[in-house]
Amino acid sequence: MTTETAQTIVLVDDEENILKASRLILLGNGFGNVVTLQDSRQLMPLLEQGGVAAVVLDLFMPHLSGTELLPLIVERFPHIPAIVMTAVDETETAVTCMKSGAFDYLVKPVESGRLIASVTKALEMGAMSRELNSLKECLLDDRLDHPEAFASIVTDSKKMRAVFQYLEVVSRSRQPILVTGETGVGKELFARAVHELSGVRGEFVAVNVAGLDDVMFSDTLFGHKKGAFTGADQARDGLIARAAGGTLFLDEIGDLNEASQIKLLRLLQEKEYYPVGSDMARKSEARIVCATNRDLKKQIEKEAFRNDLYYRLCAHQVQIPPLRERLEDLPLLIDYFLGEAAASLGRKKPTPPPELLTLLSVYSFPGNVRELQALIHDAVARHGSGVLSLDSFRNIIGGDAVQLIPQAAVTSSDDPLSAIFGRFPTVREVEDYLMAEAMKRARGNQGIAATMLGITRQTLNKRLQAKKG
Repeated sequence: MTTETAQTIVLVDDEENILKASRLILLGNGFGNVVTLQDSRQLMPLLEQGGVAAVVLDLFMPHLSGTELLPLIVERFPHIPAIVMTAVDETETAVTCMKSGAFDYLVKPVESGRLIASVTKALEMGAMSRELNSLKECLLDDRLDHPEAFASIVTDSKKMRAVFQYLEVVSRSRQPILVTGETGVGKELFARAVHELSGVRGEFVAVNVAGLDDVMFSDTLFGHKKGAFTGADQARDGLIARAAGGTLFLDEIGDLNEASQIKLLRLLQEKEYYPVGSDMARKSEARIVCATNRDLKKQIEKEAFRNDLYYRLCAHQVQIPPLRERLEDLPLLIDYFLGEAAASLGRKKPTPPPELLTLLSVYSFPGNVRELQALIHDAVARHGSGVLSLDSFRNIIGGDAVQLIPQAAVTSSDDPLSAIFGRFPTVREVEDYLMAEAMKRARGNQGIAATMLGITRQTLNKRLQAKKG
């Protein structure tokens, strides 16, 4: 059972049969810790001990009535949602309770589905409130309580630290987490960090759902019953059963077909699924983390992704910034991958040339960290001396890094200079244009701009000073 469902739900009623029936309903639907109180005087001392996630309260009881207890709960424990459950079906009473701070108002006899839905929403709202307060504290204090969970992610970026702080706060929630970002940013590493932070004892189970048709998706996740199809000689549990008490990571969720999207939506909403060939529902106890490099909102506009599934998935959403937006991580990553590559090849770690950082700083890295890893591993495999050669990097990214004249300007006229300046320019004008364009593309960094222009930083600085003079 997950941390959130293991929190205590307290039922307070003077009728023992109602307490027993309500408790069995909640226990039978995955709520793991349900406490019943027949004496309403015991409630406030119990709340003082902490750990209570929600209260279901009768209105009319001996000793302390629900009418008296409700304002006390709201005043002293505003973070604990209180659900009123009573036989009084009067609009005025319901309005009074809601104005007093009740989360919901249920009329006895309460249908099991109505009780389950109300308690589920109460837990979700309580969890969101706690998460918001915790996130505020973390951001204000710039606190990271479990940095070890992110040890596999090499970074010194403030943007990434903010992502870590957010994940620390939401990881213990039952709600799904959606990790988005471009190809190669390391989305699975973040999913594994969520798993570690959540405190669950089960496995981390990962599956790439891209390219799976509905039959393969259902069999892979849900498993099948013996004889469900030709070749199903014995029953097989799916990955959801394997991830029970742990985390199920669904990668490339944006590529899932519509039929499978419907089944995933049911899994998230009802916390249950049907093995292939079975008409008996099974309860899911796996935490769901999804990832995609697609823009799901654009997918919804193209009717390629369900709107309701998107809103169910993005209860907690985190966007991983691309490498080009956190260039301060380049020195750390270069050093890390050099060591990794050297160790894998059984070689001494090579020394990177000073120009490597400036060269990589002007590259857009469409493949992000994964591309940088591949570039460095390839360079280390090719190098034969103590200092790493720039040749393999230049062959792949050199053209993209130093292209200064806009492509549109080159192709818009047979005379590109006239297309830019409106006439044939002087040499000084061309130099000034190239320096200005290099400084613009290097975001004011003279070292990077000098590398792009093929001159030293000192030469560039002198020319810029001369231009000002």
